[in-house]
Amino acid sequence: MDPSRATGVDRSPTRLAAACLGAVVAFFAVDAALFRTTLYPSFLEPDSSVGLFEMILRREQEAQRRNGDGLVATLGDSRFAVSPRLCNVLTPQSGLVFRSAGVAGTDARAWYYMLRDLDPEANRYRALVLGVTNYDDEGDSFNNADDERTLHYVVNRLRLSDVFDFAFSFDDPALRFRALRGGLAKGFVFARDVRGFLEKPRRRVDYVRQCRAGFEEWTYDFEETSTTMAGLSIDWEKRVATFPPGASDDQRGTVNAELTEPLRVQERLARFQRRWFGRIVDRYRGSRTAVIFLRLPRGPIPPPATAPAATSSIRELARRPGVVLADEHAFDFLERPELFKDGSHLNRDGIALFCPRLVEEVARLLRRVSS
Repeated sequence: MDPSRATGVDRSPTRLAAACLGAVVAFFAVDAALFRTTLYPSFLEPDSSVGLFEMILRREQEAQRRNGDGLVATLGDSRFAVSPRLCNVLTPQSGLVFRSAGVAGTDARAWYYMLRDLDPEANRYRALVLGVTNYDDEGDSFNNADDERTLHYVVNRLRLSDVFDFAFSFDDPALRFRALRGGLAKGFVFARDVRGFLEKPRRRVDYVRQCRAGFEEWTYDFEETSTTMAGLSIDWEKRVATFPPGASDDQRGTVNAELTEPLRVQERLARFQRRWFGRIVDRYRGSRTAVIFLRLPRGPIPPPATAPAATSSIRELARRPGVVLADEHAFDFLERPELFKDGSHLNRDGIALFCPRLVEEVARLLRRVSS
């Protein structure tokens, strides 16, 4: 006698396959209900990667409604030390209102998804300013395409139609799998955030509300530290730094990171930039928005100058209509130890000098594009 008949349970292969399929469908349905709607993303931890990305996007969407047609959005990582408050002191002269849509730790891939949802019609900004380290595809051995952090920044922005394209933008097969899995079922990426929420849900809800109420004011009025790197010296031939007395671990670490290996032209960096900067440029082709590439101040003591590379993805993009390069040496005057708080970031005095020069350079370039 068939045991399944005796117990009244049908364990035939067809029924088992149907049950497995039903479980998979139910899993993805629950995942979509939670993470592809506003249900859970409304309560993301504001201090997490995705929470910060979403807070900045929301802040900038609200800023669009308050401002006119002269908006300029800057995008970069933490090295793009723009203070919209200081830039906008000059709005009566420039006619421009500066906003920062950059997120620390991000790159062009994340900026593309930020802009796609921040400016869906590609017509809200007078200019986009993209802060880059250099114009010559120079980098270290780090592979930007395999920066898994990007998944954790942009996961809430990924649509189903994005998933395969996004996943296969990674070179490492293991990262492709994780990006594919996380794009299809976002709960894999949100798992830690969900655990934190379930531990103290009321605390999370209150903190999210507090951040949403104050985020614009906190960030707009933020003032950087006045700490400096004064007394720093670097022997670039030996790649050795001499630090001032009392230098912090962070100051030593950020300077030494720049000394680890010399920058070289990296073809994979060129491919990455052609792909993602190219997509940003393509979105704004034929629009009123100028795309401006800007070389950021390199550090408290920059490495010796090298000859321009034979090829450059950014210089190639700058040949397209509506795309311009800021003066490569516009911010060289800031590359002094007393204007940096560590090996990569400007301090308060540096930012105070950076912002007026930024406004001047952007206004100059917009006049050139319009003429």
